Amino acid sequence: MIESFDLNQVLFFVLIMAITAVPVGFVAGLFGIGGGLITVPFLFYIFGAFGLDPSYIMHLAVGTSFAIIIPTSIVSVRTHYKYKAVDFDIVKSYGIYVVLGVILGTVFAANLKTKSLILFFSIIVYILGFYLIFLKEKETKISMKIKLGYKVFFGLIAGFLSAPMGIGGAIMNVPVLKYFGYSINKAIGSAAAIGFLIALFGAAGFFVSGSFLNANMPFSFGFLNIPAFLIFVPITTVMARIGAKTVHKMDRNKISKYFGIFLLLIGSKFLFEYFRI
Repeated sequence: MIESFDLNQVLFFVLIMAITAVPVGFVAGLFGIGGGLITVPFLFYIFGAFGLDPSYIMHLAVGTSFAIIIPTSIVSVRTHYKYKAVDFDIVKSYGIYVVLGVILGTVFAANLKTKSLILFFSIIVYILGFYLIFLKEKETKISMKIKLGYKVFFGLIAGFLSAPMGIGGAIMNVPVLKYFGYSINKAIGSAAAIGFLIALFGAAGFFVSGSFLNANMPFSFGFLNIPAFLIFVPITTVMARIGAKTVHKMDRNKISKYFGIFLLLIGSKFLFEYFRI
């Protein structure tokens, strides 16, 4: 348990969190994602190493990830907005259905055991990883008019899947917006803004569910861990600004393939953890 750790061990885990926050923030700005796909695995292992209740460590990792995404996404969106890469009309008209999906997904996640949540996380990460690896750019322009039915369907799905994973949803929303004709830059910037809504309602949901379940995790409110939040946020917000500036200067096709491979590695690690528990 935490009480058995000496100062050097605690400082070691603080250092791990700080180092992890660097790529989390950079990728958040680069792809418009919240960084949860990196944050959740690291927080899961750190909380596990501290001997926290194994029934809730995945919930704590996901909830804390959402809390970290909130300020990180604000910085990312502001930077993308300077490049005129955020469409607030689609954020409002599409984001409302994403939020509904997040609420449903949070209820779903709160009723899952850690092992089930790990399996769910692994499967979705595998699907998204293969999707990014084989994703091809469309040759022709498509109308940017998205019908209400598509907004409802894709919004609910993106929000519902984001909630149990602690992510900002851009892994799903960027491809959706690209499919309907948005440029990659505007898709990333708009997805970052939608990610803020996902994180806000996701964090609130895990705070409420953790309090309702009387999880009583150390140094936490509900399923939101305060020390991890305070360590990650100053670093991720700085790195998110750098990542958002970088994305407008590079070839993102190759980067998305590399990121897809990274997701497969994360999915494999969690799948191994599922069979080990």
